[in-house]
Amino acid sequence: MNILTENFATPYHSAPFTSIKNEDYLPAFKELIQKSEEEVDAIVNNSEEPTFENVIEALAYSGEQLDKVSNIFFNLNSAETSDELQQIAQEVSPILTEYSSKISQNEALFNKIKKVYDEKEKYNLNEEQQMLLNETYKGFVRSGALLNEEDKEKLKKISMDLSLKSLQFGQNVLASTNNYFKHITNKEDLAGIPEAILEQYAEEAKERNLEGWVVTLQYPSYIPFMTYAENRKLRKEIALANGKKSFDGGEFDNQNLIKELLHLKQQKAELLGYTNYADYVLEERMAKSPTKVIDFLNELLVKAKPYADKEIEELKSLAKADGIEEMQAYDHAFYAEKLRKAKYDLNDEELKPYFPLEQVQDAVFGLSKQLFELTFEERNDIPKYHEDVKVYEVKENGEYKSLLYVDYFPRKGKRAGAWMTSYKSQYQKDGENSRPHISIVCNFSKPTKDTPSLLTFQEVTTLFHEFGHALHGMLANTQYPTLSGTSVKWDFVELPSQFLENFCYEPEFLKTFAKHYKTGEILPDEKIEKIAQSKNFMEGYQTLRQLGFGLLDMNYHTKVAELENKSVKEFEDNYTKATQLYPANPETAMSPSFSHIFQGGYSAGYYSYKWAEVLDADAFQYFKENGIFNPEIAAKYKVLLSSGGTKDPMELYKSFRGSEPKVESLLKRAFG
Repeated sequence: MNILTENFATPYHSAPFTSIKNEDYLPAFKELIQKSEEEVDAIVNNSEEPTFENVIEALAYSGEQLDKVSNIFFNLNSAETSDELQQIAQEVSPILTEYSSKISQNEALFNKIKKVYDEKEKYNLNEEQQMLLNETYKGFVRSGALLNEEDKEKLKKISMDLSLKSLQFGQNVLASTNNYFKHITNKEDLAGIPEAILEQYAEEAKERNLEGWVVTLQYPSYIPFMTYAENRKLRKEIALANGKKSFDGGEFDNQNLIKELLHLKQQKAELLGYTNYADYVLEERMAKSPTKVIDFLNELLVKAKPYADKEIEELKSLAKADGIEEMQAYDHAFYAEKLRKAKYDLNDEELKPYFPLEQVQDAVFGLSKQLFELTFEERNDIPKYHEDVKVYEVKENGEYKSLLYVDYFPRKGKRAGAWMTSYKSQYQKDGENSRPHISIVCNFSKPTKDTPSLLTFQEVTTLFHEFGHALHGMLANTQYPTLSGTSVKWDFVELPSQFLENFCYEPEFLKTFAKHYKTGEILPDEKIEKIAQSKNFMEGYQTLRQLGFGLLDMNYHTKVAELENKSVKEFEDNYTKATQLYPANPETAMSPSFSHIFQGGYSAGYYSYKWAEVLDADAFQYFKENGIFNPEIAAKYKVLLSSGGTKDPMELYKSFRGSEPKVESLLKRAFG
């Protein structure tokens, strides 16, 4: 018996992690694909007249178990991978891509969908049903349903290649990250680095059976080193190692893979009748066109550049006092921290004791209760995939609402960064509201034998960010799984996450949880005030950095022909030069480890972080004007979160706010 093909005999049919063996996956995928294909065949072979119920709705509910198993497998491949799991991913990805192509290019199925779509006026569909019908029809057309047989085959091959190559891209970045470490035996080389971080480096060395200290390219190790290490030579060495990830011509180099991925995307777009891949992607986004995106990014660039230049001049004068004539990118974090300390008398190590992870988690749980009436109760009887993971049952007014998995600490098998994902979508069927299973994955410093996990303030905002996504998933209340939770337009998806970050800067809220883990002392008022003031610290620099990523992404996906005669490095330098504030380094490039656009879902979509910042600044301003815990506004915002993709996002936003978002809200928040 394969546990993955059965109904999970676990609380709330949660993923049976402890019972799954790696050898279960491949046969389970094959069996569940067959089962899902049979469900589709039943829709196609139904002799009754095609209707919304027996075609569109039936399709929306098909493949449920396959979705669950795919979620389990690919989530683990990101959070708890192994060589064996990565090998299975290489085998499974083409099978899933082929299955997906087979359905999206099933002519008989599409003919039934088209018939219902063409005759939609005769059905009395509600708003969500209309959205499902439109999205289903468009989804098939965008997957090649109107192509001839030869082109369908081409598209299928392209999709399969894209699937495998993007997987390979991510595996290369992970391997390249894990391959490097810096072993340090002279403590003087670590001058400036706080004791808690040194303890972390010592533990890393111990795990490798080495004396002294070890610095890695994992963020909780790399970022503190770049921020505090006084040894400029070592900062440069480690920054170069980070900048060379998958860009060193070695086994895990991604430069050719980038060109291959972009050419495949361009071929896909042209095959489907689009000028380029960005046109294809943006048709389904709030922004609609590459021109609108580039105009939006350039408008922000013009407004933010003077602020960024002024910030960098301040840093340069600090560096000059240390005898540095030409400041480099690897000096930025070090001098930014110095300036922050001088301006606000704040540094991460000073603040960290006030932000133990458990306390911060309790705070975000408490905020969810205050705004949305949610409570969280740890469950020890629900299987988990690693001992570090905790599982919570989420309730709304005492009734089960969701499961929440939290996985906070770095491991060798976990990719870098932080993300929210789900193991099961929410939907309603046969009178039952089937609730979602949501997960948050981060890479915070582990507790040591003497101290709990203490978060930097940036990590506090990261947890709130991912929790904002999680709320979008947990509060989902739609009819169909494909429109549920975070299944919204991509440039709308970051609104809930970025919105929640705003609370971290509100003194009224900070005082409720920023307490010293040893003494219980509340973070002093002057520090809280400085955190609020420091919110826009280096905002010009950060804005230009994000705009650089967004412009590079958009140009990669509109000007792929230029890569014929250019290296990835030349292309990157050319399209980021307007946003660069430090000299370019010929030995480094960020594109080969730009997983968001070459492995994740942000291809031609990286701009959406900034786009969503306009939304979140405007939304939070509404709360600020009426009280940040205002129950009436929170109730309206909850409707926005629970509606998922059932409505056009701009209409959904206007229902909440009463007007369209204004870019001035972001500029006011960022630059006063």
